[in-house]
Amino acid sequence: MAATGEETVRASHILIKHEGSRRKASWKDPEGRVISATTRADAAARLGDLRAQILAGRASFADLAAQHSDCSSARRGGDLGTFGRRQMQKPFEDATYALKVGEISDIIDTESGVHIILRTA
Repeated sequence: MAATGEETVRASHILIKHEGSRRKASWKDPEGRVISATTRADAAARLGDLRAQILAGRASFADLAAQHSDCSSARRGGDLGTFGRRQMQKPFEDATYALKVGEISDIIDTESGVHIILRTA
């Protein structure tokens, strides 16, 4: 948990892993075959399409996270719970703190892959 008095945030995300991800396996792809064959550009394009569906109101963030995210948080609709500073990779943390509650980030790159983030609190 974050130190007392320190601002915490809550967020959900959709992670798409690719050939450059630090861990090339996920709950959807335990052997990492699909991930290892996915370029960063392909992962970002898929994520961009999912983001467009959410923004257009054609699908919910949680539903798409459950179906498409390579993170184990998919089973919770992408919910990562509450976290404070220095608990996530720096680009992810910076993007989350920059969002207002209810906003969805642009595509964010981390060592894990590419993400879109929905700040929920």
